[in-house]
Amino acid sequence: MSAGLAEALSGAQSPRIQLVPPSPVDDRDGEDAAWFAAKYGLEPDSWQSAVLRGWLARRADGKFAASRCGLAVPRQNGKNALLEMRELFGMVFLGEKFLHTAHEVKTARKAFDRLLAFFDNERQYPELAALVDDVRRAPQQGIYLRNGGSVEFIARSKSSGRGFTVDVIVMDEAQELSDDVLAALRPTVSAAPLGNPQLIFTGTPPAPSMNGEVFTRVRATAHKGEDSRLRWDEWSCELDADLDARESVALSNPAVGGDRLLWETITDERADMTDETFARERLGEWLDMDSGSSLVAGWVATEDDTSSCESIGAFGVEVSLDRAWTSIAVAGPDGDRTHVELVERRQGTGWVVDRCRELERAHGHAVFVIAAGGPGASLIDDMNAAGLWLAVPDTHGLTTACADLVDAVAQRTISHGPQKELEVAVAGARHRPLGDGAWAFGRKASTVDITPLMAVTLALWGYSGQQPLGPDDVTVRF
Repeated sequence: MSAGLAEALSGAQSPRIQLVPPSPVDDRDGEDAAWFAAKYGLEPDSWQSAVLRGWLARRADGKFAASRCGLAVPRQNGKNALLEMRELFGMVFLGEKFLHTAHEVKTARKAFDRLLAFFDNERQYPELAALVDDVRRAPQQGIYLRNGGSVEFIARSKSSGRGFTVDVIVMDEAQELSDDVLAALRPTVSAAPLGNPQLIFTGTPPAPSMNGEVFTRVRATAHKGEDSRLRWDEWSCELDADLDARESVALSNPAVGGDRLLWETITDERADMTDETFARERLGEWLDMDSGSSLVAGWVATEDDTSSCESIGAFGVEVSLDRAWTSIAVAGPDGDRTHVELVERRQGTGWVVDRCRELERAHGHAVFVIAAGGPGASLIDDMNAAGLWLAVPDTHGLTTACADLVDAVAQRTISHGPQKELEVAVAGARHRPLGDGAWAFGRKASTVDITPLMAVTLALWGYSGQQPLGPDDVTVRF
């Protein structure tokens, strides 16, 4: 074994990125939880024990130091066992009520079956079996104890959280978790029976096809390091990591080299997967979302609560591919900087023309920018008919607009206030190549709704000197 690999293996038990709440804490519950899990065959690895202590750490007033906990770790490292440890201890010793959620029904059922094995075996675990008050297997899976503790299992949907009141929500497979679903689940802990609610997000980096807006936002918040109630543990590789180096694998996978995660298996994965898939699934790589990413880091650096437009330069309009969302953004002067801002993000497209007319009446002859080849192009005729001034960049104009935004962020010539929807779009945006080194933000490739970012990009392009024609002329295209 090389010295580099030995060093990587010794450091694998510690996450590459970690955020720990600063409050004074008591982590004895975490130690007890690890002991209790080991008593029933769930012998925690050192990394699992450390995360467990962090999740269960308490402030001086007895409340959890972290009201929200996030764990990003590649698959097959022991994440599910860690959740079992947390639920087992919380049910039995704390009397907590859990709502365990997963993206798919089969995953929720597997989690139910694993946890039930501790309570449904009177011969092997008689003391746990004696605690059971009820077990429900259909249509809703749940384990209910005599002390009031329980775990109920559901597959997530936009209405799946209705009717539950719990202490802890577990959101497994958080890489597939939308804001709409979170909105349905979040109120279930608003009146937590024990008055000490907690949300736990666990998962892997979202693939381009996944709806990972919530997990991405939690991660972006953690990387800022400013949330005193968030615990975040992330095993991942740097964006420029050597995909073939065992050191990269070791630093990203705390269970590597043991019985759970074999080197031979990883070698086979490397042969079967594309570079992008292997980097994401085995090395935990978050493309364009790492704290080292120039766009994300620059976006954080250019945030300014006092920033605002001194006058209106241009508005950008962008529609999502599925037409579920539309965003309008504005760009204009802010001293020697350019201020950008998300004006509105709403569902659908039926409201857009009327809202643009309101903005035009309020701000005079403002220009509205829509990408010629994008989903928003369907609005062009109606906006022309409404007397709005339009600028419609073609593919070359769009690539220029995207490059201009990245340059403005890097050079710190842009300013903006804090806007969650825009932050999520920046963190989740991916590039799509357009030939000869050109690129644009990819609507399909991105992990979240990027209409806020695209609208800002178009608004900045419109403000940067492009001159539209009036409503009596043909729409100008660049």
